[in-house]
Formats: sequence, C-alpha cells, structure tokens
Amino acid sequence: MEQMILAKCGEIVLKGLNRSQFDQRLMKNIKLSLQELGEFSLQMAQSTVYIRALGAEDMDEAFERVKRVFGLAAVCKAYTCEKNMEAISALAKECLYEAFADAKTFKVEAKRSDKRFPLQSPEICKEIGGVILSHYPNVKVDVHHPDVTVTVEVRDFGAYIHAVREQGAGGMPYGSNGHAGLLLSGGIDSPVAGYMIAKRGVSLTGIHFQSPPYTGERAKQKVVSLAEILKGYCPDLRLLAVHFTEVQEAIRDHCKEEYFTVIMRRFMMRVANELSKKWHCGALITGESLGQVASQTMDALRLTDSVTDSLILRPLIGMDKEEIVRISRKIGTFETSIQPYEDCCTVFTPKHPKTKPTLKEIAFEEAKLDIEGLVARAVEQTERIEL
Repeated sequence: MEQMILAKCGEIVLKGLNRSQFDQRLMKNIKLSLQELGEFSLQMAQSTVYIRALGAEDMDEAFERVKRVFGLAAVCKAYTCEKNMEAISALAKECLYEAFADAKTFKVEAKRSDKRFPLQSPEICKEIGGVILSHYPNVKVDVHHPDVTVTVEVRDFGAYIHAVREQGAGGMPYGSNGHAGLLLSGGIDSPVAGYMIAKRGVSLTGIHFQSPPYTGERAKQKVVSLAEILKGYCPDLRLLAVHFTEVQEAIRDHCKEEYFTVIMRRFMMRVANELSKKWHCGALITGESLGQVASQTMDALRLTDSVTDSLILRPLIGMDKEEIVRISRKIGTFETSIQPYEDCCTVFTPKHPKTKPTLKEIAFEEAKLDIEGLVARAVEQTERIEL
C-alpha cells in the first residue's frame, strides 16, 4: 500500500494560454516546501499534482507543508494501486481504518477520467460502497451529510483512494505575480498583510526598522521569528533590517512631539522606497487599518504616501482587529506577535498625536531635518538577516 499526496490546483485552472507559467511556478514551490524532508517525485495531470515519496520520508509533515503552498484548493492523503476493481477493493479494505476511526456515516464518490475503464462512476461507487459496508461494520451510508467522503479516482496512469481531504492555502502560486517589499514590524498586523498579498502570488522582501539601543535583541529576534513563520508560505522570503536610530533621534530633537509619528512613517516610506528600487520591488505592503491608530487616519495616510512613488498595498485597510487576529492565529504568527518586545514604532510615541495633520505643518517640521542625508545613511546601514 503506497501512500501519496494529491494536491488539487485552485484558481490557476481558469488561466488561458499562460497557464503553463503558473503550473511551473506551483511545481517549483511544492518542491521547495518539501526539499528538507527528502526526495519526492512530482507529476501534474488534470489539475492535480501527484506527490510520491522516494524514500522513508515523513508523509504527515509533507502533507502539512503542502497545505501551506499557495495555489492549491485542496490537499488529500491518498493511496494508490493497480487500475482494476480487485485491487481497488483490496485497497479500500486496507487504507480506510484511520478515516473511519470516529466516523458513523460515509458516502463514495468516483472520478473516472480513464474512459477505457470497464465500470462507470456510479458502478464504482456502488461496488466500493458494498466493500466498505461489509468490511467496516461501524459505518453506514449517508449520501447527504456523511462524516467521511471516500473518493476513488481512476486516472490514465493509476487508481487512487482518499478520504482525508483538507483545504489548501488557495490563492495564486507564490512568485507568479511580481515582487513587493513588506514593512514588517513585530506586531500582529504586518505579518498578516504580508501573508494576504503573498497569497495573491507576490513574493516578498521584509523590511524591518530597528532602533538600538531603544529596541533590543529580543525585539529583533521576534521579527526574525515572524519572518521564519512567513517563510513557511513564502519560500524565498528575505529580511532586511534598517538601522533607524539616527532618524528617530533627529525627529525627537528637532520636531514638535505631536508630529513624531507621521514624520517617522514618512521617513520609513522614504527608506523603504529606496530599498524597493534596490531589490526590484513593484510595490510596498503595509499592515495599516483605517482609523486603528492616529497614524492611520485618511489625512495621515495621504501624507505618508506622498513621499514615495511606489504602489502602496494595504490589504487590511477595511478590516477590524478581530478579523486580523483570526487570520494571525490561522497562519501561526499570533503567539509570536504578542510577545512583549516592542519595536521602533513605539519609540518616542507622542502623548497626544496629531490625527489630522496638514502637509504645510509636516513640511515646516521636516524642513528642520537633513532628509536626504538621513535617508541615505539609513539605506546604507541596512543589513540582510539570514533566515
């Protein structure tokens, strides 16, 4: 009895003449997700990727990793056998104990793409259903609301049975839709923003701002941990750390306190814009949600955007905190994000920030600073962190 994984393609099946580009990217990403586990063979046919282990690889871990690959609608734990009813019936007796452990009802579905197979789909369902009823006395048929759906697939190059089917990550294959820079803090929001844009096929470069000695090594390690979690979805994610202390101290020393946050955000966008050119990013991603804090009002966001010519993507802009937290729990970043190590966004936070700043006011304050020099030095001192 050979166990394997069937990964079902998602919305890329709607693509036209460029479909092969998305297929190739998807296959590459699945290989990357599994490369640490050992050797696997991958074959795509009829919008399904057939994944076989070539050794004694951990198939449970492989299954979990494939579930995180963007571009897949569903992932199935499957078993394969020769393409005849005797072999399929024998496999059904052998491979469904785990699926039926806590089940009371089932139904059988059949997909017969090999039209040379002598039985049609309803006949396959009927025969395998009878085998299950005679071999697993604890279950009965319920075609409307079954606890378990057993699927028999008869394809051109084999027969397969699966009863464990879980939702895939969805979206588009990672890296199939451009590259963007993610402003990655240690909070809850920005990792979720990165995940949501990566799900649309965009590869990521994380850009983190740190301000030693005001932010410590634990705060930095927290962001590294978040990036490593995201890397489970984004296989080639890189992380850049910007030394931002000089910028923040200059703002503190020369600008009015109520404008600190907006001016700081404008400098972040300036630096990120320069880094995005260096790393060939087509956009910048932020985790802002409209009205969540003073720097995320429409007036403040307009001023923040005005210093950059980059496309700004804000996937969380219309979401409330509960929705964002729910996604962060789903992708595994929440517990790391709530660790009590603050990043530079909380350094020199004003007691009464300006919620409706004007460009005239901000320009007057920024005129006190060496903008070009501060940005250039921050870019120059940026380091790449290995994940």
